[in-house]
Amino acid sequence: MKHTLRFRAYLPDDVASEAWRHIDILRQIRNHALRDYYRADPADRPSEYDQHDKLTEWKNRWPLFSEPSAHAAQRAVSQIHDDHETMRARRENGYAVGRLHWQGAGEFRSVSYGQPSRWNVDHNTGDERFVRLRLEKIGWFEVRAERSVPPADEIEEVVLKKERTGEWYVSLVTTVGDTPEKPSLSEIDAENCVGVDLGITSYIHTSDNLTVDTLDLSDEYDRYAREQRKLARKEHGSANWKQQRRRVARAKRAIKRKVLDYQHKLTTWLVTEYDVVAVEDLDVKPMLETSQNAKNKQDAAWSRFLDLLEYKADLHGTHVVEVEPAGTTKECASCGVATDKPLWVREHSCPACGHTEDRDLNAAKNILNRGLTQLGAGRSE
Repeated sequence: MKHTLRFRAYLPDDVASEAWRHIDILRQIRNHALRDYYRADPADRPSEYDQHDKLTEWKNRWPLFSEPSAHAAQRAVSQIHDDHETMRARRENGYAVGRLHWQGAGEFRSVSYGQPSRWNVDHNTGDERFVRLRLEKIGWFEVRAERSVPPADEIEEVVLKKERTGEWYVSLVTTVGDTPEKPSLSEIDAENCVGVDLGITSYIHTSDNLTVDTLDLSDEYDRYAREQRKLARKEHGSANWKQQRRRVARAKRAIKRKVLDYQHKLTTWLVTEYDVVAVEDLDVKPMLETSQNAKNKQDAAWSRFLDLLEYKADLHGTHVVEVEPAGTTKECASCGVATDKPLWVREHSCPACGHTEDRDLNAAKNILNRGLTQLGAGRSE
């Protein structure tokens, strides 16, 4: 399976300037390819390979297009067609999908390479904390090696990106071999299975009656709001405005990083502690379109949490099963009788069998039972 390693990159001023210039040229190539695509007859739109062939013609007409790596230019064009495939799949799943948009200056922020001949890695820097990396037509720069950096021939893709904070990062895509096999369902002990109810008052509540509180981001959001207000007072486009804009980006990044770190630790704990993790298959988009708790739901970032859980389950050999969430709160985990209850009622009390317990614990047990049923492993006790 694919595994992406992200590192902080430190580019010398001349290399950073050249990298950003190439990225802006790639943005123009991408925009021109997009215009060429949409100007064609809808019944005869150019394919990815058609537009690769047109690159030579475009370079002859606009010599500027020849300055970045030819391979990077092809990948910028290919990204348009990859995005269209993604949009087509979403359209088939019932989503309202529009068209790809023209990207203005500063909106296209990365360059990618997919052939080992386009980069080189030098581990002999004399400093274990850093490794040197070279990208075609851009040059050499240092990478902070917080984890082991693979040799060049083990890297399948390199993406160099400039964040809105002004910092550079490089992502190295590799293939992870020999991932642990998932245990046979017949060998799994019920004690090593867990149901996870996703919530707002607590981030998760498990069928083992363990709760993890939601992150308190009030201080981070206060800082973000202060920086936004300062930005509004600056003259648009001035040097002070640009500097303050980076401060706003850093404040926003602090929120994103805190949530992501929280999710990484939580998902790693789940997949290493249990052999089976059952979670709700939430459709988050319509939940965010309602006004009730929409902000808290967005901060929870449930979609990314589920993606991380699936990804890490493959790395650690854990079964993750997503179940239908409808009715998990209403049904009694003991007898299965459904009972309506408003959101403010935090205790489940079954009128049929008299079973009483915390509302979220009851839901987590139902999620586990549904997950085990889907896997064909029976019902938990």
